[in-house]
Amino acid sequence: MLQKDSFTVDIKLIPGLYVAYIPHRGPYKGDTALFERLFWRLLMWADARNLLQPETKVLAIYYGDPEVTDESQLSMSVCITVPEDTEAEDDVGVMTIPGGTYAIAHFVIDQDEYEAAWNALYNMWLPESGHQPDNDRPAFELYLNDPREHPQHKHIVDIYLPLKSR
Repeated sequence: MLQKDSFTVDIKLIPGLYVAYIPHRGPYKGDTALFERLFWRLLMWADARNLLQPETKVLAIYYGDPEVTDESQLSMSVCITVPEDTEAEDDVGVMTIPGGTYAIAHFVIDQDEYEAAWNALYNMWLPESGHQPDNDRPAFELYLNDPREHPQHKHIVDIYLPLKSR
């Protein structure tokens, strides 16, 4: 379990993010090979179209609550930001992640601590914040590093939790 002082949260208004994505339906929790396979396919697709730029953001969107949704019905998408004139092709779709107010929680974690990070945000920070989640917009993880290049193989990630306007 992560402690309150092990992460920071900022509340920011962000613009929409135009992304290319590959969706997945079904179990994903703890399946590192699945994430690697999906991201590899997406990054190879983007690289072949010269879409990978220094400012490209890499993220994953999660739909539904894994605590209450049957694993077979879970849904997520791996994504990268792309120019707005990018078109869907083959199994790669495009969409805009809605902008708005988000709680952005910054974590430096081990690979097996993603669930603890989400729990810390939803179960520790959110109840004390006075904010309400906006369930009409998806939450997502924004990956800020390649953990293979970190000296301790840490994952540096921001979790974006959409908030209702006050």
